[in-house]
Amino acid sequence: MMSIKDGPLLSSETPHHDLPLQDENRDPLKMRLLSVLTVASCAASVSASPASKSSALVTRQKASLPHSFKWSSTAPLVGPKDDGREIAALKDPSIVEIDGTYHVFASTAKADGYNLVYFNFTDFSKANSAHFFYLDQSPIGEGYRAAPQVFYFAPQKLWYLIYQNGNAAYSTNADIRNPAGWTAPQVFYRAGMPAIIEQNIGQGYWVDMWVICDKHNCYLFSSDDNGHLYRSHTRLGDFPNNMSEPVIALEDLDNKYALYEAACVYAIRDGTCPDKYLLLIEAIGSDGQRYFRSWTSNKIDGRWKPLADTESNPFARSNNVVFETGVAPWTKSISHGEVVRTLTDQTLTIDLCNLRFLYQGMDPSTPASTPYNALPWRLGLITLTDPTC
Repeated sequence: MMSIKDGPLLSSETPHHDLPLQDENRDPLKMRLLSVLTVASCAASVSASPASKSSALVTRQKASLPHSFKWSSTAPLVGPKDDGREIAALKDPSIVEIDGTYHVFASTAKADGYNLVYFNFTDFSKANSAHFFYLDQSPIGEGYRAAPQVFYFAPQKLWYLIYQNGNAAYSTNADIRNPAGWTAPQVFYRAGMPAIIEQNIGQGYWVDMWVICDKHNCYLFSSDDNGHLYRSHTRLGDFPNNMSEPVIALEDLDNKYALYEAACVYAIRDGTCPDKYLLLIEAIGSDGQRYFRSWTSNKIDGRWKPLADTESNPFARSNNVVFETGVAPWTKSISHGEVVRTLTDQTLTIDLCNLRFLYQGMDPSTPASTPYNALPWRLGLITLTDPTC
């Protein structure tokens, strides 16, 4: 049962007691800002994009979000390297594209745990030859770090890397090109796991932190592998401090696997008033394979309306993904990933006319007895084949 208050829709502030349970002399990488655009009589501030892209974005404002999706997938593009680290999987990618260079942050999995890696490339065909910089070599340090998200926080002129470390953590960096420059981990919840999560997590895990901001506030989402999506907020000027106690933003009380993990929220500019937001959440289907469901809302803290959210009409699943010519189907799961963002700031605005999603997939013949940390996840790319532009 989705959201006991609203059926298929979500009440934006479900009370706790009703719940069962990131000038020419400046670095261009920092100055990817768009001026205010007026489209269909709506003013929308879109940041962190080179001015050269603003006209292209304006021409695309008539694009709309489809109600069903069709994708084309590459072969596996990048996986662990034979470099003595004994890494079994590359997972949970976050990706931005800046002036023709793709910057990727991902989780590394091995028998003794997780950490993070950074690499960059100029063409997806070159991804597998990219140099890996393991972020345990930076002040981020060793130990459990996983599920990164990267964005440029324009008000502070800093890059933020959000990740999990047993808490909701972040590091900052003035230059995304300098992977050694990330600061030591700080946490959003200084008292530890918030009470509402402790009360609802059951046998799940607190995972997959995600930040998105509008003009006034920044919001922090997280999941619990137990059918709940949580949301906190703080004022834009206070970020990253003063996060509120979380509320349950979305829940499924009947099937925790339908609302599992890897949530991401994006702003979409489709010429409508007001702007819309797209929510993606990873589910585990009736076939045991991973896929993504989707919802939309007019506010980040608003009611989420189902878009493509079923196994028969998913956002991305094996039944709406076709592999490129000459590519043998190599995965049945379309798992934890991220939209390729060319607008890199905290608004997380995405381009509907060039929708690409970097995801993790896995050989379906992998034995079911394989330990979780040894599952051989690799990264692939799906591209929307029927954009409404």
